[in-house]
Amino acid sequence: MKKLLTGLLLSVLVLALAACGAGKKEEKSSSSDAGDSKENVTLTVGASNTPHAVILEKAKPILAKEGIDLKIETYQDYVLPNQHLDSGELDANYFQHLPFLELSMKENGYDFVNAGAIHIEPIGIYSKKYKSLDDLPKGATILLSSSVADHGRMLSLLEAKGLIKLKDGVDKTAAEIKDIAENPKNLKFDANTAPEMLVQMYENNEGDAVLINSNFAIDNGLNPLKDAISLEDKESPYVNIIAVRAGDESKPEIKKLVEVLKSKEIQDFIVEEWKGSVVPVK
Repeated sequence: MKKLLTGLLLSVLVLALAACGAGKKEEKSSSSDAGDSKENVTLTVGASNTPHAVILEKAKPILAKEGIDLKIETYQDYVLPNQHLDSGELDANYFQHLPFLELSMKENGYDFVNAGAIHIEPIGIYSKKYKSLDDLPKGATILLSSSVADHGRMLSLLEAKGLIKLKDGVDKTAAEIKDIAENPKNLKFDANTAPEMLVQMYENNEGDAVLINSNFAIDNGLNPLKDAISLEDKESPYVNIIAVRAGDESKPEIKKLVEVLKSKEIQDFIVEEWKGSVVPVK
């Protein structure tokens, strides 16, 4: 009987030790698994509807495979995206070119940086009255954006097309109407329309010609390649960028965002989707 009891006790003890060991092993395994798993990072980016948000949507599944959940907030103006980036509501924005960013920082004290150049949207000159720039009569009224940041670019385009000449030595990215030195056709300039309203002015047949940013043109059903009577050259320095708060450009998720947007897959998509009215930057 003694031997039987001793044997039973030993069996129970062995089973208990085995169970305890298995529990510790399972606990260790569970702990190891938790350590290996990584939660996805959420990246909130503000963007204009077209083409910026469309491009980001194309990049979204690619970023998801890299553990980045891309959240896209769309805007129809040029003010709120930078305000919301500054306040921390956005991690980045994608809607503006570099001269606009620099002017916005100067005027508002923002501490932003360019995390990467993605594409160019050539500005177009549109007219319902005339089929070419040569047809524009003397004294024609040209409608420009009310955004001063656009003036240098628009005036440089008019100069490149031979309609005006800017003063020697002027910084063309910051040029204003007062910097026009020669105006052979005595063109009149109206810069009182918000950039997002220029398409409506064109549709209403206001002015003789209207200069419109391609994102607003595309967003409202215009095809810059077909509808514009003249288009900015592809070599334009006004590249659209990913802007972030200073210091955030080194974050892995920001670097990955820029890498994906500059990838061949996304660049091929841009070329195919917009046929040259939006041009990717290598």
